[in-house]
Amino acid sequence: MHDHSRCIWSVSGSTLDHQLKWCFRILRQKGFPVLADVFESYIGKDSKFMENVKYDIKGLMELYEASHLCIEGENILDEAAIFSSHMLQKTLSFLDDKEARMVRYTLENPHRRNFTWFNLLNSSKDTDDTILKELAQLNYTMVKSINKMEINEILRWCKDIGLEQDLNLARNQPLKWYIVPMVSLPNPTLSQQRIDLTKIVSLIYIIDDIFDIYGTLDELTLLTEAINMWDIKAIDQLPYYMKSSVKAVYDTTNEIASKVYEQHGFNPIKSLQQSWVTLCEAFLLEAKWFASRHIPKSDEYLKNGMVSSGVQVFLVHMFFLLGDGVCKENANLIDNNHGIVSSVSKILRLSDDLEPDQDDNIQDDHDGSYIKCLLMEHEHCSNEIVREHVKKMISDTWKRLNKECLSPNPFSKNFLKGSINLARLVPSMYSYKHKNSFDLIEEHIKSIL
Repeated sequence: MHDHSRCIWSVSGSTLDHQLKWCFRILRQKGFPVLADVFESYIGKDSKFMENVKYDIKGLMELYEASHLCIEGENILDEAAIFSSHMLQKTLSFLDDKEARMVRYTLENPHRRNFTWFNLLNSSKDTDDTILKELAQLNYTMVKSINKMEINEILRWCKDIGLEQDLNLARNQPLKWYIVPMVSLPNPTLSQQRIDLTKIVSLIYIIDDIFDIYGTLDELTLLTEAINMWDIKAIDQLPYYMKSSVKAVYDTTNEIASKVYEQHGFNPIKSLQQSWVTLCEAFLLEAKWFASRHIPKSDEYLKNGMVSSGVQVFLVHMFFLLGDGVCKENANLIDNNHGIVSSVSKILRLSDDLEPDQDDNIQDDHDGSYIKCLLMEHEHCSNEIVREHVKKMISDTWKRLNKECLSPNPFSKNFLKGSINLARLVPSMYSYKHKNSFDLIEEHIKSIL
């Protein structure tokens, strides 16, 4: 840690001042726990950021970006976020259109907490370097070809299992399902992992629809018991419309477990199965709440909602499919909802509940909401106050996730990056102001078919 901090200090206070903030951000993004006290050079005797900083637009933008790599207790980065945000807002009135657009984009889309797909597609346009543009285009063409192959494989799988025939109203959206693995694991060499994880995402959505739309409580209880038994014979007891979906969960999960065992010598079937059991139990509890019109306490709702987000199922499967560090000890960490898994789950659940549901296939007010639970418990608080509280919870959870990724852990860089990327995708999935980014991803996918 200290070696990296000394390296950054060598540029502090020099004419290369922007490199200080940039190096800090890049090193932390790469998992190096650089000390935040490198920013003390900006603090005056009154413990406030010095006046000469506030006129440096580029420096303020870098400071704002760096502040989002904050962990709990780093007051200097908390102050950096407040100071840089305030000063950038003030500069908007006298900047030209191009500069103002860049500042607004930075304020609304800090790199650490958003998947800036638009920038990835257009980054080469901002340079006059012909060679760099050609390399970027070659890379884009290569990735596009890989994406096309993967999507065609997924479409074949969807057709083969025929789930849409049994569940006519379910969200049969393979292109959207593919977005999550594509963004989480962008490395071109992880093609098979993206294909397998898209299958998992699709099954999470389909099982969710069965609980939300189709099943009675008795039928949903049978489904949960069948998943718990993990016996193909248990399917015989299920209603016809459930059978193909549950069989797809069995077959896909067993296939992934066999693949992991063949490639890495460890059979993860117990971990994979348990992730599905836990998910279905969370779905079933929510169904019981809805059927009885019960509004749970906010803590109870959030604990269950983090599970029903499906993040744990996705990350458990991703961990084993990546294969790095697969062993009994690390499997236990994943099974017991490691801090990285729980942080991403919490970010997704809170972000989802912060925005009204825009899925036309889901009945209005079927799902609960953390916002509703809080408002019931704190009747004196306005909706606006509660929403600001939830936004702060999301920000605090990001600090925890940053800390988990910077602390010693046995997980591979691919797994850590995949977990962070999933959290970064969340605003594009659930927030109106970030929808354009998600739409761009979907347009990109459609364009390569």
